[in-house]
Amino acid sequence: MKQVMLFLCVFGCLAGGATARDLGQWGAVDPGIRQWYEALMQPDVPNASCCGEADAYWADEIHVRDGKAYATITDDRPDEPLGRPHIDVGSEIEIPNNKLKWDRSNPTGHGIVFLSRNGYVFCYVQPGGA
Repeated sequence: MKQVMLFLCVFGCLAGGATARDLGQWGAVDPGIRQWYEALMQPDVPNASCCGEADAYWADEIHVRDGKAYATITDDRPDEPLGRPHIDVGSEIEIPNNKLKWDRSNPTGHGIVFLSRNGYVFCYVQPGGA
């Protein structure tokens, strides 16, 4: 069942084409940051997108507990303009090791976790870099 869900999540990102879905949330975003979002690929599925800003939540706190990585949601932006479901600030999201993305710099100034509508982790990108 997990393999079917993974396939559906990956297929969902691929079916949308190479660009992230645009529900109007890109209007106020710097073009360089938009390109960064659109170019991110999943670390364990390099031909599948991490998806886009509508799937992205700031998660500036990351820690390890019992050998597992957890990111804490710190994103207090309104969800409606981004077209995403609400996740409370302070919620912890377990980040599978194969979803930790370390090969790209991050110009946003925030750690970012990309989540599906049902909570599947596409990627976690650490803050930092230029």
